[in-house]
Amino acid sequence: MALTLPRELDEKIEELKNRYPTTRACLIPALVLANKHYGYISRDVMDAVAQRLGLPKSHVINTATFYTLLHKEPVGKFHIQVCVNVSCFLKGSDRLLEHLKKKLGISPGEMTSDGLFSLECVQCLASCGTAPTIQINDDYYEAMTEEKLDKLLDELRTGGKK
Repeated sequence: MALTLPRELDEKIEELKNRYPTTRACLIPALVLANKHYGYISRDVMDAVAQRLGLPKSHVINTATFYTLLHKEPVGKFHIQVCVNVSCFLKGSDRLLEHLKKKLGISPGEMTSDGLFSLECVQCLASCGTAPTIQINDDYYEAMTEEKLDKLLDELRTGGKK
Protein backbone atom coordinates (compact mmCIF):
# COMPACT_ATOMS: atom_id res chain seq x y z
CA MET A 1 0.00 0.00 0.00
CA ALA A 2 1.39 3.39 -1.00
CA LEU A 3 2.23 6.00 1.60
CA THR A 4 -0.13 8.96 1.78
CA LEU A 5 1.45 12.24 2.77
CA PRO A 6 -0.05 13.84 5.89
CA ARG A 7 -2.47 16.69 5.17
CA GLU A 8 -0.14 19.34 6.63
CA LEU A 9 2.78 18.27 4.41
CA ASP A 10 0.51 17.88 1.39
CA GLU A 11 -0.79 21.44 1.87
CA LYS A 12 2.74 22.84 2.13
CA ILE A 13 3.73 21.06 -1.09
CA GLU A 14 0.64 22.50 -2.79
CA GLU A 15 1.75 25.99 -1.68
CA LEU A 16 5.17 25.30 -3.20
CA LYS A 17 3.61 24.24 -6.49
CA ASN A 18 1.93 27.64 -6.71
CA ARG A 19 5.26 29.46 -6.25
CA TYR A 20 7.20 27.67 -8.99
CA PRO A 21 6.69 27.68 -12.75
CA THR A 22 6.74 23.87 -12.95
CA THR A 23 6.36 20.99 -10.53
CA ARG A 24 9.88 19.86 -11.45
CA ALA A 25 11.18 23.22 -10.20
CA CYS A 26 9.64 22.72 -6.76
CA LEU A 27 10.96 19.16 -6.31
CA ILE A 28 13.95 19.99 -4.11
CA PRO A 29 11.96 22.32 -1.82
CA ALA A 30 9.27 19.60 -1.55
CA LEU A 31 11.89 17.01 -0.64
CA VAL A 32 13.36 19.37 1.97
CA LEU A 33 9.91 19.74 3.52
CA ALA A 34 9.44 15.96 3.56
CA ASN A 35 12.91 15.51 5.07
CA LYS A 36 12.07 17.96 7.86
CA HIS A 37 8.69 16.33 8.46
CA TYR A 38 9.93 12.72 8.66
CA GLY A 39 13.56 13.30 9.68
CA TYR A 40 14.68 11.42 6.57
CA ILE A 41 13.32 10.43 3.17
CA SER A 42 12.51 6.76 2.73
CA ARG A 43 11.74 5.20 -0.64
CA ASP A 44 8.03 5.34 0.27
CA VAL A 45 8.29 9.08 0.90
CA MET A 46 10.13 9.58 -2.41
CA ASP A 47 7.34 7.66 -4.19
CA ALA A 48 4.63 9.71 -2.43
CA VAL A 49 6.33 13.00 -3.39
CA ALA A 50 6.66 11.77 -6.98
CA GLN A 51 2.96 10.94 -7.06
CA ARG A 52 2.00 14.25 -5.43
CA LEU A 53 4.02 16.25 -7.97
CA GLY A 54 3.17 14.05 -10.94
CA LEU A 55 6.85 13.36 -11.62
CA PRO A 56 8.50 10.07 -12.57
CA LYS A 57 9.65 8.13 -9.49
CA SER A 58 13.09 7.71 -11.07
CA HIS A 59 13.54 11.49 -11.30
CA VAL A 60 12.58 11.99 -7.65
CA ILE A 61 14.83 9.13 -6.49
CA ASN A 62 17.79 10.43 -8.53
CA THR A 63 17.33 13.92 -7.10
CA ALA A 64 16.83 12.77 -3.50
CA THR A 65 19.86 10.49 -3.52
CA PHE A 66 22.13 13.14 -5.05
CA TYR A 67 21.84 15.72 -2.26
CA THR A 68 23.51 15.04 1.11
CA LEU A 69 21.18 17.48 2.85
CA LEU A 70 18.39 14.98 2.23
CA HIS A 71 18.83 12.04 4.58
CA LYS A 72 17.99 8.61 3.23
CA GLU A 73 18.26 6.91 6.63
CA PRO A 74 17.24 8.08 10.10
CA VAL A 75 19.80 10.39 11.68
CA GLY A 76 20.45 11.44 15.25
CA LYS A 77 19.01 14.50 16.92
CA PHE A 78 22.43 16.03 16.20
CA HIS A 79 23.65 15.00 12.77
CA ILE A 80 27.38 15.69 12.55
CA GLN A 81 28.92 16.10 9.12
CA VAL A 82 32.69 16.26 8.90
CA CYS A 83 34.21 17.80 5.78
CA VAL A 84 36.94 15.51 4.49
CA ASN A 85 37.83 17.44 1.35
CA VAL A 86 41.37 18.70 0.71
CA SER A 87 41.41 21.97 2.68
CA CYS A 88 39.76 20.47 5.75
CA PHE A 89 41.84 17.30 5.52
CA LEU A 90 45.07 19.32 5.38
CA LYS A 91 43.93 21.25 8.47
CA GLY A 92 43.12 18.10 10.47
CA SER A 93 39.60 16.91 9.71
CA ASP A 94 40.92 13.33 9.72
CA ARG A 95 41.95 13.80 13.36
CA LEU A 96 38.55 15.31 14.19
CA LEU A 97 36.83 12.35 12.55
CA GLU A 98 38.92 9.84 14.53
CA HIS A 99 38.24 11.80 17.71
CA LEU A 100 34.49 11.73 17.05
CA LYS A 101 34.55 8.01 16.30
CA LYS A 102 36.25 7.31 19.63
CA LYS A 103 34.21 9.81 21.65
CA LEU A 104 30.84 8.72 20.25
CA GLY A 105 31.63 5.05 19.65
CA ILE A 106 30.27 5.16 16.11
CA SER A 107 31.60 5.28 12.55
CA PRO A 108 30.35 7.38 9.64
CA GLY A 109 26.89 6.23 8.63
CA GLU A 110 25.99 5.20 12.17
CA MET A 111 23.95 6.66 15.02
CA THR A 112 24.56 6.41 18.77
CA SER A 113 22.27 3.95 20.55
CA ASP A 114 20.48 6.80 22.33
CA GLY A 115 19.66 8.46 18.98
CA LEU A 116 21.44 11.64 20.02
CA PHE A 117 24.29 11.73 17.47
CA SER A 118 24.89 10.47 13.96
CA LEU A 119 28.07 10.89 11.94
CA GLU A 120 28.73 11.42 8.25
CA CYS A 121 31.69 12.36 6.07
CA VAL A 122 30.96 14.94 3.39
CA GLN A 123 33.08 16.14 0.51
CA CYS A 124 32.78 19.88 0.92
CA LEU A 125 31.09 22.33 3.25
CA ALA A 126 32.40 25.31 1.23
CA SER A 127 34.28 26.80 4.15
CA CYS A 128 37.87 26.18 3.05
CA GLY A 129 39.21 29.41 4.53
CA THR A 130 38.14 28.39 8.02
CA ALA A 131 39.03 24.70 7.82
CA PRO A 132 38.54 22.26 9.37
CA THR A 133 34.78 22.66 9.35
CA ILE A 134 31.96 20.49 10.61
CA GLN A 135 28.24 20.96 10.31
CA ILE A 136 25.77 19.88 12.97
CA ASN A 137 22.22 19.98 11.68
CA ASP A 138 22.04 23.42 10.03
CA ASP A 139 24.94 25.06 11.90
CA TYR A 140 28.56 25.37 10.80
CA TYR A 141 31.47 25.13 13.24
CA GLU A 142 34.68 26.40 11.73
CA ALA A 143 38.35 26.21 12.67
CA MET A 144 37.46 23.20 14.80
CA THR A 145 39.85 21.57 17.23
CA GLU A 146 39.41 18.49 19.39
CA GLU A 147 39.02 20.74 22.43
CA LYS A 148 36.29 22.85 20.79
CA LEU A 149 34.61 19.65 19.64
CA ASP A 150 34.59 18.17 23.15
CA LYS A 151 33.04 21.35 24.55
CA LEU A 152 30.43 21.43 21.80
CA LEU A 153 29.47 17.77 22.32
CA ASP A 154 29.11 18.36 26.06
CA GLU A 155 26.86 21.37 25.40
CA LEU A 156 24.71 19.37 23.00
CA ARG A 157 24.40 16.48 25.46
CA THR A 158 23.29 18.75 28.28
CA GLY A 159 20.92 20.87 26.22
CA GLY A 160 23.14 23.94 26.18
CA LYS A 161 22.83 24.21 22.39
CA LYS A 162 19.83 23.34 20.26
